[in-house]
Amino acid sequence: MSRRRTSVRRKIAVATWRAPRDGRIYARMEVDVSAALAYLERVRAESGERVTITHVVGAALGRALREVPEIRARVVLGRLVDLDTCDIGFAVDIEQGSDLAPVKVLGVDRLSPLEVARAVGAGANRLRAREDAAYRRTSVIVRWAPTWAMRPALGFASLVAGGFGRSALGQPGFPLGTAFVSNVGSLGLDEAFLAPLPFARTPVYLSIGAIQSKPVVVDGEVVVRPVVVLVATADHRIVDGAHAGQLAGIVRDLVLHPEQLD
Repeated sequence: MSRRRTSVRRKIAVATWRAPRDGRIYARMEVDVSAALAYLERVRAESGERVTITHVVGAALGRALREVPEIRARVVLGRLVDLDTCDIGFAVDIEQGSDLAPVKVLGVDRLSPLEVARAVGAGANRLRAREDAAYRRTSVIVRWAPTWAMRPALGFASLVAGGFGRSALGQPGFPLGTAFVSNVGSLGLDEAFLAPLPFARTPVYLSIGAIQSKPVVVDGEVVVRPVVVLVATADHRIVDGAHAGQLAGIVRDLVLHPEQLD
């Protein structure tokens, strides 16, 4: 058998996930992004920055997390414990598609899409330049740790970093934040259901699909508009249907009216 080098992400995944048994709740919605694309064109022209639909959706999700505080929680030793912040982790490509890493942006509920773009961009540059201390430490530990030791090590990191919010296994406390966002559309996917990373104890994962032209009804008429599919995966111990509905409504309204995010 041929053997290829295993990426950090894949080694963590193998040591983390078992057969699914925990409760999950899934939600999917299509959103007209005509206004969002016009907004992005204006912001890019004014700022010269590469602001994308990811940053618009991320900023909208930050506001939604603030408005639905019941979602901001994690399970620690069998009980719910609140998360006080609206920090969001964003997946970034650091190895031309072969490896991903998170950039956690603090207080996204207070940031505009442009500010989110700058924070994610700065974090991505640090990761690609191998200047992110937490990622470097974790990479060294994971690459050299024997596979049999990974599961108990991640169990420890789950309790300390994901549960108590303290640094463990090279990772900072709450490494993915209160929610995690991944633009799967940039990978050529129309939509995807994200698999939660148990040790991070993050309650909500949101994927952003590719923008496609689709027929939609506007003022009683069928027209073709650019549409994106948003898919959420959430911990059903924390998020129920009512919470998911509130979250989806806020995100949809802000993506339809992105000027409110300024």
